[in-house]
Amino acid sequence: IGIFDSGIGGLTIASEVNKLLPNEKIIYFGDTQHLPYGNKSNQKITYYSNKIVEFLLKKNCKAIIIACNSASSIALNSLREKIHSCCVLFNVIDPLLEQIKNDISIKNIGVIGTHATISSNVYEHSIYKTRPDINVSSLATPILASLIEENNQDLYTKGIIESYLKNEKLQNIDTLILGCTHYPLIKEKISDFYKNEIRLLSSLSCIGNYIKNDLKERNLLNLSNKAGEHAFYVSDYTEFFQKKTKLFFPTSIILEEENIFS
Repeated sequence: IGIFDSGIGGLTIASEVNKLLPNEKIIYFGDTQHLPYGNKSNQKITYYSNKIVEFLLKKNCKAIIIACNSASSIALNSLREKIHSCCVLFNVIDPLLEQIKNDISIKNIGVIGTHATISSNVYEHSIYKTRPDINVSSLATPILASLIEENNQDLYTKGIIESYLKNEKLQNIDTLILGCTHYPLIKEKISDFYKNEIRLLSSLSCIGNYIKNDLKERNLLNLSNKAGEHAFYVSDYTEFFQKKTKLFFPTSIILEEENIFS
């Protein structure tokens, strides 16, 4: 199963998939050279995503997960055309929409994400299609992903998280979508701000079972012993990223730099 993101956020998805599908080999690509995707143009996001998918297809992936909300919002249709029927393509938005569609207690949703995700209006359009009774209010939080990626303490010492959450667009909500795979890494801080009084949703809570069920229906699950060691690649090697992989995959991970954009 191939998984890609611009950085460490996708590791949260990879870890969840590994827990629910322990027999599957994961091939992860972190585009650390171009992170974050959220402040890039649609053309660049699509280009980077296509190059990564080409790389993962060469690794014979039977399924690829776009573990990035920005790429899921912008590049999905282009990637579907590229893969045709040679593998299964997943994104991090659809599993969450399924969860929302079936929860009638949700009435007022806030969405935070990168500029690319929020400007695409993907959450508003998709939610309104199936649940027109839900009010959706979105806010771009452009510097969060970069600061989380860098483990920058300004997030906390300068109250950057709180300054976003105090925005009037996020008042009177009962649910907040963490529309970036980096954001679950600060979920506790966000929950503290709301005093645990609103529901926080991210693809982490549902994507594992969503993918497992889909692959099972297609008879693509590996039902034998574990298929081999995971492989992790980045477009720009850093010691910081190597350390982060150990948080999600405690066993020894060999991180390889792969220049796929030249």
